[in-house]
Amino acid sequence: MTLRKIAGLGALLSLVTPGLAMADEVVLNSGDTAWMLTATCLVLFMTIPGLALFYGGMVRSKNILSVMMQCFAITGLISILWVVYGYSIAFDTTGMEQGVVNFNSFVGGLSKAFLAGVTPASLTAAFPESVFITFQMTFAIITPALIVGAFAERMKFSAMLIFMAVWFTLVYAPIAHMVWSGNGGLMWDWGVLDFAGGTVVHINAGIAGLVACIVLGKRKGFPTTPMAPHNLGLTLIGAAMLWVGWFGFNAGSAIAANGTAGMAMLVTQIATAAAALGWMFAEWITHGKPSALGIASGVVAGLVAITPAAGTVGPMGSLIIGLAAGVICFFCATSLKRKLGYDDSLDAFGVHGIGGIVGALLTGVFAAPALGGFGAVEDIGAQLFIQFKGVAFTVVYTAVVTFVILKVLDLVMGLRVTEEAETVGLDLSEHNERGYNL
Repeated sequence: MTLRKIAGLGALLSLVTPGLAMADEVVLNSGDTAWMLTATCLVLFMTIPGLALFYGGMVRSKNILSVMMQCFAITGLISILWVVYGYSIAFDTTGMEQGVVNFNSFVGGLSKAFLAGVTPASLTAAFPESVFITFQMTFAIITPALIVGAFAERMKFSAMLIFMAVWFTLVYAPIAHMVWSGNGGLMWDWGVLDFAGGTVVHINAGIAGLVACIVLGKRKGFPTTPMAPHNLGLTLIGAAMLWVGWFGFNAGSAIAANGTAGMAMLVTQIATAAAALGWMFAEWITHGKPSALGIASGVVAGLVAITPAAGTVGPMGSLIIGLAAGVICFFCATSLKRKLGYDDSLDAFGVHGIGGIVGALLTGVFAAPALGGFGAVEDIGAQLFIQFKGVAFTVVYTAVVTFVILKVLDLVMGLRVTEEAETVGLDLSEHNERGYNL
């Protein structure tokens, strides 16, 4: 078994197709099962309440409930879609063949639609398939939820629900299939290293967020009207929850309680700490003072950047990845955004899109054993090109499909709330509730 095989979704993919392992081929391991149950809970914890609080604190008080409501609604919506067809589209390998590019290299079949054939005895690797389904469901949930940060405070709730359902179907599930489904998947066959979702989750969500905020247009009064976060305490609490939950995200992607999971946990902590400090000091030097919002953003940038690399890089590689992500994301979320003028409300692109790109590219460098990594990378230049190709494909595919979805929805039902609704705030205009009594 090569480390390349371990790097995608753990030992599982080198042995069997996800969801197709039979009980007589592997034996249930209670330790692996317990760890994957725990990791699944941690990843769900990242969206609700983690991301909901992180985003909720950064918007103006009149929009806190709208953002949190979107996170909760997305959690419910994607859970159902994942069961109906998402899991099958992402992980069904019918018709796939290594080295052969066909329709099933891009998208899975429907043999597992409505979770056909899943029983309490069904195993994936050495734990129940039901746990694997739920674990991957939590990834599918948080990815569209991340996009919310880019268009916060101005999209209609009804339009948001339909957009997320279509985007999940046409973008998330196919990208997950191409990267993680195993031999025959387009980017898997290219050799793209993405341990826990640099392309699938963060570049995907970040690029979609950038397109969404541009298509919807700037918030009323942006950039002249002050739009400071109304409660950074909530944001810091949310960031702390994301930090803790991310151990399930990264270490859980080893798909076993083993040494890969342990190293993924270690490098996640190192990279996150380095990015938090990198952002803090970059802001301190640039603006004269470090901020709580800055260090919270740095934390998330580090978590994002180490995600694709967590199963293949060593401690020193993670230190460099984290530091690079913290500094680069700081300048992209501040200077670059101001220069280009787009209104990415909560820096979904600046942190997740840019952080994912930084992490995905540097994975190709620091996964090499020559630089302390644990990946099967002998030629750093060649692997870096493969990583670049994976990043470029994800950026282009996600940008084009997201743009088309948004434009069609805008023509059919409209995407944006009225100016009056935006002025009043989405809490009242969309939900007839108020998050804070001012």
